[in-house]
Amino acid sequence: MRGLEQPTLDGPGALRLVDGIGVPVAGAGEVLVRVGAAGVNFADVMQTRGTYDGGPQAPYLAGFEAAGEVVALGEGVNAVSVGDRVIGTGYGAFAEYMVMGADSVAAVPAGWSDEQALGLVLNWATALAALRPLGRLGLGETVLVHAAAGAVGQAAVRMAKYYGATVVGTASAEKHEVVRRLGADHVIDYRTADLTGEVLRLTGGRGVDVVLESVGGETFRQSVAVAKRVTGKVIVYGVAGGEASISNWELNFRHQVHVIGLHIGVLTQQAPEIFAELMDELNRLIALGVYPPGEPTVYDLADGPKALAELEARATVGKIALRP
Repeated sequence: MRGLEQPTLDGPGALRLVDGIGVPVAGAGEVLVRVGAAGVNFADVMQTRGTYDGGPQAPYLAGFEAAGEVVALGEGVNAVSVGDRVIGTGYGAFAEYMVMGADSVAAVPAGWSDEQALGLVLNWATALAALRPLGRLGLGETVLVHAAAGAVGQAAVRMAKYYGATVVGTASAEKHEVVRRLGADHVIDYRTADLTGEVLRLTGGRGVDVVLESVGGETFRQSVAVAKRVTGKVIVYGVAGGEASISNWELNFRHQVHVIGLHIGVLTQQAPEIFAELMDELNRLIALGVYPPGEPTVYDLADGPKALAELEARATVGKIALRP
């Protein structure tokens, strides 16, 4: 089969298309999927530079997320059948076939293509977990969504508005109209605005109830500063802008807020009951039309290095997909 291999941890430019790779075999509790479309996420960019914790060592087949048809079952798999169309995660998604854990796949919604289903178990599930079971966002509350034009950000804006929240999004100026069309009440240009001052102005100095923090670096510290004292929650699910820290002294005396870490893969493994609830709610939102079929920007597999480079440069909007 064909696949995109990362031979060194030198960034997206090192990715190369390789032919003649052996098709993987599904082990116990796994399924083999013929990939119809693979999702590109910032985690893929981090992995190419060796900054994604726990990822594979180079050389490796790239990609974490894909949708396609189940073509073989590993031992002990009963809940999934050959011929089912599923979306899930694993290693080696940027290829013609990949192996996924059977317990963590979801069905491609009826009538949707593989490309349209991308993001279900990563982007939308992450956004929903941040908003509800972790952020406990309620009617009339205010949420700050960083990178609101990205795949997780767009999902978060749509769902937060459905749940009755006031939404403040951050994005570069050229992406503001996209975020507004999704329903955001306010959009801030993170490149030029005083983020802390603007958020506090919009909230009458009170701060926001929930922050969806995917940026890191100095933005993380600003996120903590604009969370409402005592009850505000900062849900951290990304570090695109680099590492940041906050001390116990600051949490005690300066920023009395909740800082909560979120990794959807860990949530799936360690709290499968919560993941099942997320999937049930997402299926309900699909039925209501709150979660519409995705419209990713699609690249051919050979153009994977370009797709990841553009994502790293923050030149993309919404979901990105590769077609094997």
